[in-house]
Amino acid sequence: QVQLVESGGGLVQPGGSLRLSCAASGSIFRFLAMGWYRQAPGKQRELVAAITTGGNTNYVESVKGRFTISRDNAKNTVYLQMNSLKPEDTAVYYCNAKYVLAGQEYWGQGTQVTVSS
Repeated sequence: QVQLVESGGGLVQPGGSLRLSCAASGSIFRFLAMGWYRQAPGKQRELVAAITTGGNTNYVESVKGRFTISRDNAKNTVYLQMNSLKPEDTAVYYCNAKYVLAGQEYWGQGTQVTVSS
């Protein structure tokens, strides 16, 4: 069982930055593919960014060039650096982990990001 705990959300003005963190419990972090999803009110949850066990990354088109996902296997933590934030980035952001070898998936509780002046 893996528990994911997000932190770093909050209220920021347009053009500002935030860094989200997601700390994972257990000893299998290096085997987990990690991702950040978000869900805005009235919208479906969408994948924002993902990083494989080997460090390969991909992003939804709307955040390319502004967001960066990274991982620190020594700290069992994945990060999402968000720059040049826009009001449309406002959502609850969820950390996701996939343990592909075992067919298991885990979710964090979510952290609110609000971009507003």
